Amino acid sequence: MLDLFYTPFSEFEFMRRALVGVVAIALGGGPVGVFLMLRRMSLTGDAMAHAILPGAAVGYLLAGLSLPAMTVGGLFAGVIVAVAAGLVSRFTALKEDASLAAFYLLSLALGVTIVSLRGSNVDLLHVLFGTVLALDDNTLLLLASISTLTVLALAVLYRPLVLECVDPVFLRSVSRAGTPTHLIFLGLVVMNLVGGFHALGTLLAVGMMMLPAAASRFWTSDITTMMIVSVAIGILSGFSGLLLSFHAELPAGPAIILSAGAVYVMSLVVGREGGLLWLAWPGKHLEA
Repeated sequence: MLDLFYTPFSEFEFMRRALVGVVAIALGGGPVGVFLMLRRMSLTGDAMAHAILPGAAVGYLLAGLSLPAMTVGGLFAGVIVAVAAGLVSRFTALKEDASLAAFYLLSLALGVTIVSLRGSNVDLLHVLFGTVLALDDNTLLLLASISTLTVLALAVLYRPLVLECVDPVFLRSVSRAGTPTHLIFLGLVVMNLVGGFHALGTLLAVGMMMLPAAASRFWTSDITTMMIVSVAIGILSGFSGLLLSFHAELPAGPAIILSAGAVYVMSLVVGREGGLLWLAWPGKHLEA
C-alpha cells in the first residue's frame, strides 16, 4: 500500500509538482464552480474555457510556450468574449447562451488554427490537454496566486454572490452591488480557467471546476459546506488521477478528470441530497 500511494510522490519531483498544481486548482476552482452551478452558468464556464484559446494561441505564436504571454493572451481573450457575448445578448434578439455558443465555437476553431500555423501536433496537444506533469516553479506560483486571490475575493463577495444565486431581484432592489459582483465573478472564472489551462489544457480545465462542484451538490445543501466538499473532491480527484496515470501509464490530465467523473457518478448514486439510492429508498411516513 505504501508503494501504491506514497512512492510515486516521494521518488519523483514531477509528481509532487503536479500534485501541488492540482491542489491549487482545486482550492480556487472548486468554490467558483459551486457558484457557477448555483447560478445555472455551468455551460458558460465551458464556453469561457474555450474562449481563452485564441488569446493563448496568439501568445504562443508570438513567444512560443511562454507562461506570461499565454497567460496574458488567455485573460485578454476571455474578457473580450465575456463582454462581447453580454453585449450581443443585451442589444440583439439573441440570448446569452446562444451568443456564448457562437463565440465558443469560433474561439475553438480560431485557436486551433493559430497553433497549427506555427506548432506541431505535440504543441497542439499541449495547448488542448495541458502538461500537468511538467509544471515549473513559475507556473506553480501563478496557480497559487490565482487560488489565493480567488479565495480572498470570494470571502469579500460571499454575501452578494449568495443573494444573487437565491434572489437576484431582491439584491438589485436593496443594493447596487449586483453588477460589479457579477463582473468580478466573471473575472475570477476567467482567471481560474487560465490557471487550469496551463495544467490541464483548454479542453479539460473546466472539468476540475464543474465536476467537483456538481458532485458536492449531492452531499449537502449548505453553500459553505458545498464549497468545502467541492475543494476536497477536487484534491482527492487530483491525487487519485495522478496515481492512476502513474500506475496505469495513462495521460495525467484525462486521468484526473476521469477520477473527478467517477466521484460525480458515485455521488449521483449514493449522495444524501438527492442521490438515486436515497430517492428510491422509501422514506418514513409522517404520523400525527
